[in-house]
Amino acid sequence: MMLRSMNCVFILVVNICLYMSVVCFFSSSSSIVNSHIDNSWLNELKGKIDETNSTVEIVDKFNNYQIYPRIISIVSKDYFKFFKVNLRRTCPFWSDNSKCAMRYCQVESCQLDDVPIGLKGSHHSLVDEDMSIKYMEGPQQQECEGAMQDELGYINTTISAAAMEDFALWQAHDDIQDMYCTLPDDDGEAEYVDLSLNPERYTGYKGPSANRVWNTIYMENCFRPKNLFEVYIISAKLTGMCLEKRAFYRAISGLHTSINIHLSAQYLLSDKGSTFLNPCGTGFWGPNAEEFEHKFGPKSTKGEGTQWLRNLYFLYLVELRALQKAAPLLEQVKYYTGNNKEDETTRHAVHNFLGIIKKFPQQFNEQTMFLGGQQAQKLKEEFRLHFRNVSTIMDCVGCEKCRLWGKLQVQGLGTALKILFSNKAWTNGYNELSTTVNKHTLQLERSEIVALFNAFGRLSTSIYEIERFRKLLK
Repeated sequence: MMLRSMNCVFILVVNICLYMSVVCFFSSSSSIVNSHIDNSWLNELKGKIDETNSTVEIVDKFNNYQIYPRIISIVSKDYFKFFKVNLRRTCPFWSDNSKCAMRYCQVESCQLDDVPIGLKGSHHSLVDEDMSIKYMEGPQQQECEGAMQDELGYINTTISAAAMEDFALWQAHDDIQDMYCTLPDDDGEAEYVDLSLNPERYTGYKGPSANRVWNTIYMENCFRPKNLFEVYIISAKLTGMCLEKRAFYRAISGLHTSINIHLSAQYLLSDKGSTFLNPCGTGFWGPNAEEFEHKFGPKSTKGEGTQWLRNLYFLYLVELRALQKAAPLLEQVKYYTGNNKEDETTRHAVHNFLGIIKKFPQQFNEQTMFLGGQQAQKLKEEFRLHFRNVSTIMDCVGCEKCRLWGKLQVQGLGTALKILFSNKAWTNGYNELSTTVNKHTLQLERSEIVALFNAFGRLSTSIYEIERFRKLLK
């Protein structure tokens, strides 16, 4: 056993050294290529963020220095790593068997020497003892003995049998009428996925299948001006729509933008098979400035790229506001995994994070939306149903890993909208949460909390990556 562990340590050290050398090589090569790119368009990303009182500069400083380091630390905790999702649900709108385009070797989890004590203990609650919920302790240990997988989008769902028994104890408490997503994913085919084993990055999934998903979202599920047949709404034409419809479009556009930034920031720079120095045959990912330029530069976006990036900032402020509003509930959650030391660390980290968020002065103001009686309530219901349909379309994504992160981020946004626009009991921006489950107070499932924090973590990462691309494109 000791020899086996030493071999894995040696392999890990060698891989890190090799990774650093490859990243340095590609970074230096990228700098030479990117020196000829006209990056002046990115300088236009500044000033006021539409539908808010904040600015790009304020959010950049707040996120990159205060929020990003904290949220990345939080979502790496055991409580937030496991996400229950059904990746086998068939697309209800069309038949699509598309798969990711490239191959690589996925490292499988190896055996766990001991079952963590957190998987064997008594029930613990989300808020109180009436809500029995348990979570898994400890990161999954890995060695380089995994089998070859066919696609970059392959999902590593390896979790111990003991963990699965414990996951069966997790219970949901929710009112379906407040759902902005088709939840919960608990139909017998849902599995717990360790997000740390399946990072969001470029998988090669593109072309007609991927385009069809986004085209359907924009063309059939977004509010649109009349007689407009283009997929994307030109920013100048948004002004003719009401605030609620503009906000819906900006949120969807912001999500799309964020995903494209992730794929550009974690692009496959090298795809090598198994070698003596790299026995796992893992690819090397890093920022691709040319891909970022292609996704958002003026030539390929008809000048709309900076507006799409601006919509990302809008969505960031929407989800930031939801976290602020739900802070009293989130501060009551025990974040239990069975590891007392980590649980305390997680609670402290979340409380510190929420404290920082509460101090942000220029929050998105959801109270300006859906005003005006019966017609406003009708629009609000349309808003909710449109978004539920978007969540269903995520089952049409042909790449497993893309589907995983798409469903998680859509559920996270749906949770934010539920917090902001639910008719349940909230006062002065804070919910009046009782310690028992009833239909008069807003409740959040564990899966919603995990999705909300991870979705916001993705937005925070995107804004952080924009700063990196600013430097690469200089």
